[in-house]
Amino acid sequence: MIARAVPVPRDAFLGAYAAQDGTYTDCFEVMHPLETDLAEFIAAFYTTWLFRLERVVLGISLRKRITDADVAALATGQADTFAAWRVEQRDQAQVLMCDLGGLTRSWLAVAPKDGGVTRLLFGSGVVAKGEALPAWVRATLPLHRLYSKALLRTAERKLRRG
Repeated sequence: MIARAVPVPRDAFLGAYAAQDGTYTDCFEVMHPLETDLAEFIAAFYTTWLFRLERVVLGISLRKRITDADVAALATGQADTFAAWRVEQRDQAQVLMCDLGGLTRSWLAVAPKDGGVTRLLFGSGVVAKGEALPAWVRATLPLHRLYSKALLRTAERKLRRG
């Protein structure tokens, strides 16, 4: 499946940040050929081989092991924190998380389509601490976009494989 950039949907929790001056937001989608709910998507996303690499880095920097049980608690709504994030908003179809420093946002959403297909969405936000994002943040955005698409594709593949 191809992950492609799309505008942040109007009803997305991430949309509040997309409207702020100086804030970077993005959104990527992939179509999944089966019905999938948000809990399944969250569980798949944060347990892919690719995100497991990020979990190792986060675990070292946080001095805390990040487990599949932590992912399951987030996916089922039993936890409002996960690794370096806390849940800012959540409903049946989307979750918006804020990093512990308050500068970045991660957003996951599912949108059912006709024929049992599910639109999977992943977006990010980086809030400026002034009028503009620092140059080093702007310089890393192309890599961030590639990584975001790869994360979304690997999550969709994991869902497809069951």
